[in-house]
Amino acid sequence: MKSVLLSSLKRNSALLLALGLSCLSPIVAAQGFPNKPVKLVVTYPPGGSSDLMARIMGQKLSEHWGQPVIIESKPGAAGSIGMEFTARQPADGYTFVVGNLGPAAVNPLISKVPYSMEKDFIPVALTATGPNILAVPASSPYKTLEDLLKAARAQPGAINFGTSGPGSMSHLGGELIMRQAGVKMVGVPYKGGGLAVTDLIAGQIQMMVSDALPVIQHIRTGRLRALAITSEKRSPMSPEIPTFAEAGLPGLVAVNWWGVFVPAGTPKAVVDSYQQALVKIMANPDLKERFAGLGVEAHASTQDEFKAFLAAETTKYAKLVADNNIKAD
Repeated sequence: MKSVLLSSLKRNSALLLALGLSCLSPIVAAQGFPNKPVKLVVTYPPGGSSDLMARIMGQKLSEHWGQPVIIESKPGAAGSIGMEFTARQPADGYTFVVGNLGPAAVNPLISKVPYSMEKDFIPVALTATGPNILAVPASSPYKTLEDLLKAARAQPGAINFGTSGPGSMSHLGGELIMRQAGVKMVGVPYKGGGLAVTDLIAGQIQMMVSDALPVIQHIRTGRLRALAITSEKRSPMSPEIPTFAEAGLPGLVAVNWWGVFVPAGTPKAVVDSYQQALVKIMANPDLKERFAGLGVEAHASTQDEFKAFLAAETTKYAKLVADNNIKAD
């Protein structure tokens, strides 16, 4: 009887020890985080704004952590493929994604995506914002935003604008202009923003609302003309470009944004470790300068600030999508 009791006590002690270690493991893991390479998922093809920013961030995080940060490109489906991939990774902090407006806010509004932003992710921090520029070909007769809107009012549907597909910022920017100016124009979808910019330069399309990187070099060399920028204030990057409010369309403010997300279930201590690392690297003068060169501003928000920002953006674009019946192809 005594031997049975001792055996039972040993088993119970072993079980309690295992449970205790199991409960402590996330804390222990967080204290040593990271102790191996970390994977950074990019949801768009190499060479674009998202990819270039991710590589700069990855380099700085690697220096900060003393561990390699490996870029893993998972482009496709307007960013949804990369988000789904990240959502299915272990929630141990060793995989994170730089998500942006499209896959994190708009895609779930216009199509059935294979992930839930609320259930599958923890938003860590807003890391960058950047304005969009309304550009026309250098040969365009439209010298100002008002010129463009007068022509659109005179001939509804005659002016077309390039987009990177339904729900992209280039598409939503065109829709915002139409809604606020009360005009009718036609969106022309492309497989990528680069292709649309090429046709814009050639005059195959008449306007485009683009993030800064693909168009700013062509504006500076005179191949494109900028009519307005979507930021609240003029951008230090191109202070000569008027805001939409200054150009005659008050209230049109629409920025691209990017932020860090980790899979749901990631230990709080690990999320906090990310937050601390991002605050450090996003304030790095070299990073800020390189981001500015891409036409974006570096940030490192708190989790609560990022959550509030996400909620506001989702509400804003949910109304735009519903009012204009925007759907994915």
